[in-house]
Amino acid sequence: MTRTPLSGVACSIARASDLLGDAWTVLIMRDVLLGIRRFDELAQDLGLSRKVLSARLARLVEEGVLTREQYQASPPREEYVATEKGQELYPVLLALMAWGDKWYAAPAGPPARIRHDACGHVATPVVACDVCQGPLTVADTTQLPGPGGQVGPGTLLLGPLIAARGEQG
Repeated sequence: MTRTPLSGVACSIARASDLLGDAWTVLIMRDVLLGIRRFDELAQDLGLSRKVLSARLARLVEEGVLTREQYQASPPREEYVATEKGQELYPVLLALMAWGDKWYAAPAGPPARIRHDACGHVATPVVACDVCQGPLTVADTTQLPGPGGQVGPGTLLLGPLIAARGEQG
């Protein structure tokens, strides 16, 4: 099945989903960010076919999310390392993990926990305001128009809705 590219949609969620909308891609990023960086290890951990893994890794490298770095000269061997762009996906994965822990954890509880090394406490990730540090939820935020907003495929109804909110103040 061929997917419709979302890179042309005037929506940052659509554009990010164009790259990350595949579950394997998200799990590859999880593994790389947590230290599993070699092709064979990724294939083993994920139980993913080499063909699919190779295609996903190539796209992540092409997009500048991962780089390939040599760790052995003879024979030449490479591993995948997250770029700054890739490392900035970590909070996104933590937010997805927190949501999954709340709604899909097994009866025994979540499969992993996060320790905030700065304070030593086990933490629950939250998306927070960068000004006041209050949590951001659908109930207490409003999307306003941005400079790149457009009405078009993927935003035919949403674009005018957001624009109208900007006109209201």
